[in-house]
Amino acid sequence: MKFSLLYEMQRLAPDGVVDEAATIAEVLEQVELADRLGFHTVWFVEHHFLDTFSMSPCPEVILAALSQRTKNIRLGFGVVILPYHHPVRVAERVAMVDHLSGGRVEFGTGRSGPFEQVGLGIDPRETRDMWAEALEAVPAVWTSEEFSWEGKYWQVPARKVLPKPLQKPHPPIWVAALQPATYQLAAEKGIGVLSFAANAPATIEGYVRDYRERVATANPVGAFVNNQWGNFTIAHCGPDNAAARETAAHAIKTFFGPGRPYSSASEDTYRQLIQQWGGVPDHLQAAFRGYFGEKDRPDAEPLPSSGDGLATAAGGNLAAWQRMDAGTLCDRGVIVAGDAESCIAGARLHEAVGVDQLIMLMQTETVPHGEVMRSIELFGTKVLPAFEGALAVA
Repeated sequence: MKFSLLYEMQRLAPDGVVDEAATIAEVLEQVELADRLGFHTVWFVEHHFLDTFSMSPCPEVILAALSQRTKNIRLGFGVVILPYHHPVRVAERVAMVDHLSGGRVEFGTGRSGPFEQVGLGIDPRETRDMWAEALEAVPAVWTSEEFSWEGKYWQVPARKVLPKPLQKPHPPIWVAALQPATYQLAAEKGIGVLSFAANAPATIEGYVRDYRERVATANPVGAFVNNQWGNFTIAHCGPDNAAARETAAHAIKTFFGPGRPYSSASEDTYRQLIQQWGGVPDHLQAAFRGYFGEKDRPDAEPLPSSGDGLATAAGGNLAAWQRMDAGTLCDRGVIVAGDAESCIAGARLHEAVGVDQLIMLMQTETVPHGEVMRSIELFGTKVLPAFEGALAVA
């Protein structure tokens, strides 16, 4: 299994204003360290308008900078929001970064969410079809001597488009996926899965198996099938096992907290998170019942503890999901955290269900730069060497 990093480009903003220059400088330093230590890929998101949450609106720019500062780590567009961009411009920019990096680009795609889509004048109802059309067009640009296109959203007369990617026939293609329907679509189109849902590995094992079965008969959208599954987690490695676990638990609960882009102020969202994280652990049944208004019901059935879902109950409270403790999150692989031994154990859970690449978010607004650097170093020197396929260096 390979180990990679994901960047939203977050930073603590106590006064509500992110120090943009410091954020950029710290991220560059962190990725340079990860490159030296043998991490496989660094992925940068594309987000817009997400105040304090993400400062990564143009991944091609920072990846181009990193192409000149790194030697081995692959540079992932994680992802290009295809409905926002003309397919020819996407093909040109990704190909240019591929050249600058010596052929190290991974091409992730996606379509974002309504808040960003509407802000850029895109009708959310059109984005799936726009993504699908652009997904067909971009590799066609790369593999055609002369490109032309007649689609619903874009029309291009016959033109020669340069540069072509350095990687032949083109970089691997992926899609950001948060739900089973997208896993299936990825398999049918022969592209890799970037699963960004922060699931407990046990809850996705069947989806990974189904993906492998379906991708074997794919009709690839590009020139080849990219049969890979990348799994997102929040990770933190430190010398103190308990403290490092708490650091990661706090980070994930802040990341998915009320009002954040990947959640909302709705009880259903937090029930869904508990499902993704493997259901209610036995030792927290009583506490969760109190939050969901069932504490005093003598005939109440146990809340699901296997990730099968939570029954809707009157009197629910958004704070319930915060009761999930750091130990449970680590033991289930929702987060990969603790000392090196604990991180190895957590990563093994992902490896066991067939994950090819563990995509770790270490740099968050709750973790200072120095601690992120220490975590990257400990992962590179203590965790990566335990896994076959990881590019660990001494």
